[in-house]
Amino acid sequence: VELPELLRRSDFVSLHIPLSEATHHLIGAAELSLMKPTAIIINTSRGGIIDDEALRQALSEQQLGAAGLDVVECEPPQETPLARLDNVVLTSHIGAHTVEASAAMSLLAAENVVAALQGARPKHVANKEIY
Repeated sequence: VELPELLRRSDFVSLHIPLSEATHHLIGAAELSLMKPTAIIINTSRGGIIDDEALRQALSEQQLGAAGLDVVECEPPQETPLARLDNVVLTSHIGAHTVEASAAMSLLAAENVVAALQGARPKHVANKEIY
């Protein structure tokens, strides 16, 4: 289904796409106007996918039900005008901060420390050209 039809028909729209030139402000005033006034939009991908000002206006004018945002264009999130709206839930880009992700990151860090102490090259090196 094409994006306009998806927006018209959906009660919930959850965005999970990378930010690129093609996706910057993919959801703007025109797209938001297609959505049901009771619809909820969720963005856990990247700030910039949604035009924050267009979203603020749609939510303020009750053209859209609510928004759940893990990311916004204006960082830190508490400085965005969206933070003042009752129909917005903001989190500070914690979508990947699960118990499982934290455990995996801790294990990878420990493995890299052990490798370095044993004189081996760690698996995950940020500056490979000088290691």
